Parts: sequence; C-alpha cells; structure tokens
Amino acid sequence: MRLTLRYFAALGDAAGCSEETVDIDAIDPRALYAELAARHRFPFAPERLRVAVNGAFAAWEQRLQDGDEIVFLPPVSGG
Repeated sequence: MRLTLRYFAALGDAAGCSEETVDIDAIDPRALYAELAARHRFPFAPERLRVAVNGAFAAWEQRLQDGDEIVFLPPVSGG
C-alpha cells in the first residue's frame, strides 16, 4: 500500500524531511508509526502524538487504505 506521510517539528527533524511517500504493509496508524519510529528513531511514544488521516483526526486503530495521507502531530510547546 502506498501512503503519503507528513512530519512536523521533531518528527521532521528525525526523518530528515517534512514529507515522504512509502510503500508499506501497515494496517493502521499504530503499526505504521511503529515501523517509522524504528526507521527514523522518532523521539515520541505514540501516546504523546495525535494522528490525522486524510485531513481529519483519527484513531490509532483506523484501517489505512492505499493513497491515504497520514500526519503525525507531535506535542507542541512554546512561549
């Protein structure tokens, strides 16, 4: 299945890009994030992130489909 991924903040830094397209067999965002975290050494546990699928917040167990756009949103801090 081919997915488009977008990364922000520390996730983009760890991945070395803000967007990538991957061919992967993950069935849901949780499995996808586990594979990507191992590949890119992401600094966050999934419990600290929000995930969006095709522009809408989604559950970590939502079934992914070919062509989906996935965004992992890290915690934000600021002043």
